Amino acid sequence: MPSLVRLSLVVLAADLAATGMLQAQINAYNPYADSQAHLPPVAPDGTLRWGTFYKSAAIQQAYERLWNLGACRNTNKAITVPVEMNKVAIDSLPEETFRGVVQAASGTLHGGMFVFTVAGDEGTTLVATLHPAGVSKLAVSGRISASELRPGMTVRLQTCVDRRGTAAEPVRTIDVITPAAGFQADAVVEDQPTTVVGTVTRIQGTTLRLQVAAGRIRRLAIPIEPDTVVNVDAAQLDLVAPGDVVLVEGRVWRGEGCLGEGTVFASAATVTKADPAPAAQPARESVQRIGAAGPTGRGGF
Repeated sequence: MPSLVRLSLVVLAADLAATGMLQAQINAYNPYADSQAHLPPVAPDGTLRWGTFYKSAAIQQAYERLWNLGACRNTNKAITVPVEMNKVAIDSLPEETFRGVVQAASGTLHGGMFVFTVAGDEGTTLVATLHPAGVSKLAVSGRISASELRPGMTVRLQTCVDRRGTAAEPVRTIDVITPAAGFQADAVVEDQPTTVVGTVTRIQGTTLRLQVAAGRIRRLAIPIEPDTVVNVDAAQLDLVAPGDVVLVEGRVWRGEGCLGEGTVFASAATVTKADPAPAAQPARESVQRIGAAGPTGRGGF
């Protein structure tokens, strides 16, 4: 797909996520009743309830305005027929499975979206949306480079800090995680090896700064190295990036009003991070190696 078209899809997806238009479209709405009971988003058998998708949000919004004003009560077929034709029952759409490569992602587990190209399908571009109730299953795993750590991430690591929360030794492995609901972190104890779960607040050069939620020591400063291993085992859409491989299961609408070449209402998405680029070696190591060998390769200057 041409890059301009792809960019337009990304912008459109981001705009819809920001304004809530897509979420408004996939919330069930009965235009022929003054009120309706909202069913739980997950059925007893575990399937997701999506409700209604509106091919044109503008048509539905115009009808809702008339309905709220009392100007239409299912009597004028010139209005009600187009309204009915504008609706798609998402739960009756076929379920399909796709494997592809992520092009862009926006939003959160609650109604966020990602654009991906389908593997082996001549670049077909689909837009997957997660359920607005946050019940779609999202799993993100793999590795990222230490340079990709950023504020707001929840991480788990093993370290030993002093009473000021400063670690003397660089950490070799970091896990980026999504804590379970109700999770409570253990307190950090000074001068004892501890498994820490905290939130990244800043990265200052080679120092990772964390905030923990329990105990007396709540602000930590942990040295890291460029080759520190960072594993991802999380359920957050903001960890999904272009180039990641995705396996998507969901119901698909390819007709009028779909995004890209089809909208996938994803019940589950499994994302594998693209391999991170090799960490660059610090410049000082190169200087040390040159100094050790000398300009003639025999050591010394």
